[in-house]
Amino acid sequence: MTATVTCPVCGKVVEWTEKNAYRPFCSLRCKQIDLGAWADEKYTVPAVDQEDPDGESGFS
Repeated sequence: MTATVTCPVCGKVVEWTEKNAYRPFCSLRCKQIDLGAWADEKYTVPAVDQEDPDGESGFS
């Protein structure tokens, strides 16, 4: 049985196989739309400040 995933851009169900060079996307178009969204900063990854175990910020 072949695994399937949903394209994160258009929602189309696609097979997760080596034949699909664009996985998890269904096509080059959807892959490029997603890349463009990252470039336009439409997606963000939240940052968490890590405290120094010594309690020092590292700034002088």
